[in-house]
Amino acid sequence: MTMPDNDSPDTDLLAAVRAGDTAAYGTLYERHRGAARQLAYGLVSDPADVDDLVAETFAKVFASLRAGRGPLVAFRAYLHTTMRHVCYHRARRDRRLEFTDDLSRYDEGQPYTDPALDRLERTYAAAAFRQLPERWRDVLWQTAVEGNSPAEIAGTLGMTPNAVAVLAHRAREGLRSLYLQQHVTTAEHPECRWTGDRLGAHLRGRLAPRDNNRMRVHLRWCGECRKRVAEIAEISEIHPPYRQRHHAGSGG
Repeated sequence: MTMPDNDSPDTDLLAAVRAGDTAAYGTLYERHRGAARQLAYGLVSDPADVDDLVAETFAKVFASLRAGRGPLVAFRAYLHTTMRHVCYHRARRDRRLEFTDDLSRYDEGQPYTDPALDRLERTYAAAAFRQLPERWRDVLWQTAVEGNSPAEIAGTLGMTPNAVAVLAHRAREGLRSLYLQQHVTTAEHPECRWTGDRLGAHLRGRLAPRDNNRMRVHLRWCGECRKRVAEIAEISEIHPPYRQRHHAGSGG
């Protein structure tokens, strides 16, 4: 195998890292560090956390590559996705471990919202919203964001109020499943990828019976996917996408 140099494409460098060439990963690091730092500044609330977030992200991707997993192409996209998940899980962990003498913000009347976590959740909600069919986006915007009733928009959509209500319900369920799906890191094993692509629908009870049986069989033997289910089940309880509904049409 020809050893890649600093001008080699990312795909050659990724193959070299998998073959044990740590210097190739150093080249990837130098090539993509600036973009990673720029993304990190947009994700964290304290600039002092940027370097730690970048370092942890690169370390996780390196470990995946050395284990024979990780990206074959599109290194930067994979790196950015990993960073968003690292940031999200760090925010959740820090929120659980926070020590403070000021308990007033945890009063029931004034729930505390972590700014970095909230910003990332809005990004996930916006990405999910953009994946909905156009008609679903329209009815969801009219009902959930503008606050119009089905009767008020039925004429505009050329539907009966009951049909609008049914469509709005389907749109909300679709948004919920896609929102949860944003939290699932891409798996490497084909059956894990199949499972990961359907975890949002699984938690919402929207899988067809045949797929549901396949899901149950897989979860019985795969501990990693069971952990993913537990994580997004917790997210489903804590972070409904409708809280960020006024931001859903924006880029995050």
